[in-house]
Amino acid sequence: MHIPDGFLDAKTWGSLWVVSAAGVGLAARRADRSLDDRAVPLLGVTAAFIFAAQMLNFPVAAGTSGHFMGGVLAAALLGPASGALAMTSVLAVQCLVFQDGGITALGANVFNMAIAGSAGGWLAYQALLAIAGRRKGARAFAGFLAGWLSIVIASLLCAVELAASGTVPLKPALAAMGGVHALIGLVEGAVTAGVLGFVAKVRPDLLELRKI
Repeated sequence: MHIPDGFLDAKTWGSLWVVSAAGVGLAARRADRSLDDRAVPLLGVTAAFIFAAQMLNFPVAAGTSGHFMGGVLAAALLGPASGALAMTSVLAVQCLVFQDGGITALGANVFNMAIAGSAGGWLAYQALLAIAGRRKGARAFAGFLAGWLSIVIASLLCAVELAASGTVPLKPALAAMGGVHALIGLVEGAVTAGVLGFVAKVRPDLLELRKI
């Protein structure tokens, strides 16, 4: 889902650079005001875990592959603002050091995976938690569905951006990206649910930190 250089036209990647810069700036201010001191080490650990997990690709279908994104997991552990910052740092390192995603397209990748994937995924996660209530496995249930949804939404945004740039037609792009990432989302949801379930058992206090 990391968009390389040359796939977006100037108006699209330029606009998304502006939007993402504003979003990351807002996230940084909110995190600076609200991040609990106990969550600071967790931010680094979470970013490192997501970075390592994103480097592992798995086959999906018809020669395609996918990887874990981690937006909902970051938001669930850190809050939407700090989660978006953790995701942005991962995407920036992957782009600048490993050439995974283009520099011109970095704003689009941050918007799709860090802002929509993390901050947007947080809204879905909280809504699903409210529905599930305090039932056993509620966090795993919410994490699975929100994780799946975050992958699908990010992929559809990517398709719209490619279509807006004239790279591919919109309808085939939506069908292809949405279909493949609906499968990838199953892995995303499973990993998110598994990690949140594990943390809920061994360190439930980490899930109760103040997160904004």
